[in-house]
Amino acid sequence: MGSSTEVKKYNEAELPEFTPMPWSLKEIRAAIPPEFFIRDTPRGLLYFARDVLMAAAIWTIGTYIDPYFQSNATKDLLTPLGAQVARWAAWAVYWWFQGLVFTGIWVIGHECGHGAFSDHKIVNDVLGFITHTFLWTPYFSWRISHHRHHSNHASMERDEVYVPKTREDLSIPDKPNHEIDWDEIFGDTPIYTLYMLIRQQFLAFPAYLLFNVSGQKTYPKWTNHFDPNSILFTKEQRNAVIISNIGIASMVWGVTYASSIFGAANVLKFYGIPWLLVTHWFIMITYLHHTDPTLPHYRGKEWNFQRGAAATVDRNFLGWQGRFFLHDVAHFHVIHHPVFQALWESYNKCQFVENEGDVLFYRDKKGEALRRPAEQYNIKTKSQ
Repeated sequence: MGSSTEVKKYNEAELPEFTPMPWSLKEIRAAIPPEFFIRDTPRGLLYFARDVLMAAAIWTIGTYIDPYFQSNATKDLLTPLGAQVARWAAWAVYWWFQGLVFTGIWVIGHECGHGAFSDHKIVNDVLGFITHTFLWTPYFSWRISHHRHHSNHASMERDEVYVPKTREDLSIPDKPNHEIDWDEIFGDTPIYTLYMLIRQQFLAFPAYLLFNVSGQKTYPKWTNHFDPNSILFTKEQRNAVIISNIGIASMVWGVTYASSIFGAANVLKFYGIPWLLVTHWFIMITYLHHTDPTLPHYRGKEWNFQRGAAATVDRNFLGWQGRFFLHDVAHFHVIHHPVFQALWESYNKCQFVENEGDVLFYRDKKGEALRRPAEQYNIKTKSQ
């Protein structure tokens, strides 16, 4: 008798088939209600004012944390050790909520970069420049590459960021799955995988801006967002890049000056750690938007704008906190597990795509996929 717990053997031919959507951009646009194309500048400015007031209020509350928990009265009440534990717990609460508020402000700058905040370009550019510079994002430089990303999303040849690694990139042999030593290639311990995931969450965005990490592989070495002569930009965009650089340079001066007045530790507590959490949150949001084993990537003639734009997944991100603080930037798609579990699963299941084929799906650490292209789009792989 066979065991009831016997694991079913992987069979690519039994995976759900995927057929790229056939609708034109005109058909999709006609199906969207007209009110969704309206930009409401006064309403947007009210949201921005709300975020700034919340940040100021949380900052003000933060100024009471150390004096209160380091006072003799509090130490007598909680004991010195208890007061220290409560103090750092209070700072953790501060960092959580200030990080979310700062991320909401970054999201407003993101909408300005898309031209979605206001009908007035000057409003978008001034507000976007201020909010993104405050959070260490070179607004105009990022806006240029981000626009190109959305124009070419899910194209293996032209996308700007979150371009999947191929079998060849990872030196995975092109032979049947059962003949490959997957542990030799992906046999990391969960602790190491967690370390790499944390490194991604906090360093991926600076690494992308500085070194084109996770960007288009065809770009020259040292491609970055701060070089006005970079392949990312045209000659006409040179001055915009320089303005972005001046903004970031002003932040370097501002943080250095603040550290000399208030102390580096205070700048780190009040501003540095919340900013680090901004990096974490929007990398997590964008990574999960673009990375899932059920999302297709395209090559050649099978890619078009609307297919690429549809190759994203929204997430129920932090529940009410995501809706309130992050302006619903990640919502409107119900998933079957918590968002941190989705991050862990996507990070482990989305490892590489095939070298060939025009409709591609991520494969995991055993070379297995969750979907396959419909027969007319399918390239037979060695795993089959």
